Parts: sequence; C-alpha cells; structure tokens
Amino acid sequence: MKLEIDQQRLNAEIETLAAISDAEPPAVTRIVFTSTDLKARAWMIARCEEAGLAVRQDAIGNIFARWNGADSGAPAVGTGSHIDAIPNAGKYDGVVGVLGGLEAIRALQRNGFQPKNSIELLVFATEEPTRFGIGCLGSRLLSGTLSADVAAKLKDHDGESVDEVRRRAGFSGSLQDVRLTTGYYKAFLELHIEQGPLLERARTSLGIVKSIAAPASLRISIEGAGGHAGGVLMPDRKDALCAAAELILAIENVARSSGAADTVATVGVCDVFPGAVNSIPSRVGITLDIRDTDLGRRDEAMRKIERASQQIAAKRQVSIKSAVLNADAPADCAPEVRAALAESSRQHGFPFLEMVSRAYHDSLFISRIAPTGMLFIPCRNGYSHRPDEYAAPEDIARGAQVLAEALARLSA
Repeated sequence: MKLEIDQQRLNAEIETLAAISDAEPPAVTRIVFTSTDLKARAWMIARCEEAGLAVRQDAIGNIFARWNGADSGAPAVGTGSHIDAIPNAGKYDGVVGVLGGLEAIRALQRNGFQPKNSIELLVFATEEPTRFGIGCLGSRLLSGTLSADVAAKLKDHDGESVDEVRRRAGFSGSLQDVRLTTGYYKAFLELHIEQGPLLERARTSLGIVKSIAAPASLRISIEGAGGHAGGVLMPDRKDALCAAAELILAIENVARSSGAADTVATVGVCDVFPGAVNSIPSRVGITLDIRDTDLGRRDEAMRKIERASQQIAAKRQVSIKSAVLNADAPADCAPEVRAALAESSRQHGFPFLEMVSRAYHDSLFISRIAPTGMLFIPCRNGYSHRPDEYAAPEDIARGAQVLAEALARLSA
C-alpha cells in the first residue's frame, strides 16, 4: 500500500484550530466546555463530516467519528487524542493525534482501502485537568475507571459541578451511558508528540511506546496561624507557607532519591492565604503530581511524602492534610498494536525507538478495555504545554503515515 499524506492540508488545519483560542498567538488556551472549546468542537465535527464519517457525541462530550467497515458487527479500530488545551499552551499537544488521525483516515480513503473493521476517530473530552482538577475525564468514564456519580460531582474553580457545566454546554445525556461496552474496540492507537527530548536527542523520527507511567495527584492543605508580619515574633510563628516550602523540598528529595530516573514529583500549584505582604500566611494549598513506571515504587514514594508531611507538621506546629485525587496504575502497550506500528515503520525504513511515556494520556485508560498502543513523534527541545511547543510538518506527516498503515493492518 502506498499512502500519500496531504502534509500541506494537515499543517493548515493545525494552524486553523490553533486560532480558535482564548490566548494571543502563538499561545493556545481552550478550556473544556467554554464557548471557545465548543467552537473548536464544531469545527472539528465539520471536518469529520466532510470526510464522510458518521459523528456522535456522548454525555461528557467525547466525539466519535466513524468510517463504517464491511463488518458492522465487528469491534472498531480506534485512534484519536484531545483538542482541549491548558492556559498558555501550544498548538500540537493532542491536536497532532486528532488531525493526524483524521488525515490518516482520509489517506486510506484516497487509496481506495476498504476496512473490514470500522475505523473510528475519537476526540476525548477534558483530557487536561485544568477545569475539574482531574485529567482524562472522558476516557476515565469511557473505561469505567471513574464512576459516573463521582465524575458528576467534580467541581471547577467557580464551584460548579461537571453536571452543571456540561448540561449548560448542551450535553444532557446520562453519564452512566458513557462507558463503552466490552469489546467495543479491537485496538486503539494514539499519535502524539513526545513531550520530551529523547527522540530529538537520538535523531530518531518515531517512538513506539512500551508502557505508560502511573500518575497520582494529591491536594495538600497546610493550616497554620496568621498574624501581623511585625507583631508576631519568629519563635511564636506557625507560618503555613514556610511549612509548605519545607514540604515541597522534601517532595523533591523523595523523587530524587528513589533510585530510578522514572520517579518524578511536581508541585505545580501553591495558593497562599491571605496573600498580603504584611500578613503571616495562615493557610496554603498545594497540588502534588507524582508518577512512575513502577506502581510499587510510586506508592512507596507517596508513603515517604506522607511521613515527611507529618514530621514537618509536628516540627512547625501546623496541620497538614492530604486528599488523593487519583492514583492510577501504569499500563503496558499491547504487543499486537506495537507490532503493527513497528511493521509500518520498517516498511518505509523509518527508524524508531521503543520507549516509555512518562506523560500520561487517554490511552492509559483506554488500555483498561482494549489493546492499546502509542506512536510518538519528536517535538523541538522536548517542549510542551507552552507556546513555543513545535513539531515539524514532515514529522507529523510521517507519524500520520505510519498510523494510517497500522490502522489498515489492524482493520483489514
């Protein structure tokens, strides 16, 4: 099979979607269920319908665009990613897998390929945790990893629940119906930028993912005692921010001393109350993201962080409490999906690395219900989640070509 990827059209579509944003170019901001997100969805659906795909959306906003195969009763072969974007992000994260997946389908159509199994493009809803504090909400519900009742009650920064926000955006079905039936997918493949520097450093054009790291996230609250910055002497202080600073450094030390490069821990949010220059902080909230490819090692790091929290609380006479938002197991990619990607790469003489995904993706949760694989392409300097995120058009096209041929192999 000789497939031609329309690189010019694919790149133009990436640029067009990037312009649907709440941030000034080159930054991209698309928060789920905002008017900007809904506009991007409508644009995406129109592109799928132009390709002759049958489109539906579920109650959480996952978009399914299906190219019906000869055997309508057979499980589909899926591909896709997400188009929501954190504040001040780039234009390639998720989008490469969505528009690259669509172009892969169009390339197969132009070639005259007739799938036996239907091929379905899936645009996951709310992959980013920006609005509701938990990532991959759409795929968690699809896979049954998160219950509909718990998901419905998640709240955004304004105190509005998922149910309130999604219904106002026009998604009024039951979240109970989002979960996919057993055997819905024969296989699922996600094309994505690496979000790291390894492919670029190795001067290798493709990465075939072996496993996806296990993420956990916690919300930690530190309660101390406030007071006037001049009136409370140092021996009498119960400064919540100083305790938070010590805890953040302890978290860093736990990750650095785990003995494995795959253990990473990040405190990305620090909210200080009351936030006045002449007032001792009485309350601090921080978030912790900790992940590893080894579940036992990740959980041991979490236990060490909890012990450090209590030691710091006792020493500084503050209260430190942790709430686990999610603690997910790692995933191994399916051998048959990896083989399809590898054979497609070898067919064209494209070198590839077998690698670990240290960022987690919707594929982590789809792997609970279907054989799953991921294909990485390089991104410049490994940058992602920032405006200067960049993937070369030829790398995107190469990824779409390998994806298309792997879809053909799995759906023939």
